[in-house]
Amino acid sequence: MKFAPAPRNPRRTRQCDAFTLAETLAALLFLAIVIPSAVEALHIAARAGTVAARRGVAARIADRVLNESIIYTNTASGSQNGTVTENSVEYQWTITRENWIQNDLPLLTAEVRFQAQGQPASVKISTLGNPPVTSTGSSTSSSSSTSR
Repeated sequence: MKFAPAPRNPRRTRQCDAFTLAETLAALLFLAIVIPSAVEALHIAARAGTVAARRGVAARIADRVLNESIIYTNTASGSQNGTVTENSVEYQWTITRENWIQNDLPLLTAEVRFQAQGQPASVKISTLGNPPVTSTGSSTSSSSSTSR
């Protein structure tokens, strides 16, 4: 079975196939509202991505300086600070020592401060350190023997 195309009405003109001025203006008004909102959303998303990336770097730096402080330095001192530059961003770190619930365990806190999109931000990481070693005057000796 074949369908024949519908006959065109000779009285129809091309005016019915186009958009009216009111429809065009309504579409432009809609775009004028949506485009700035979309651009602002992209700006916020880019800022959030930058802050998240810098927080990750700052957390890595805090972890590194905290571990180095535990291993290489005397934790009995009050605080330590320094600056690390990575990817042309400056990260300022500070390590503070305070007593934890038990006086013989120090609580070490590394705080890394940085700028992200013109706003100050920081990351803090804390851990318990080794108790300070006190010398009591007693000596220990060890002997080893080898048998042949």
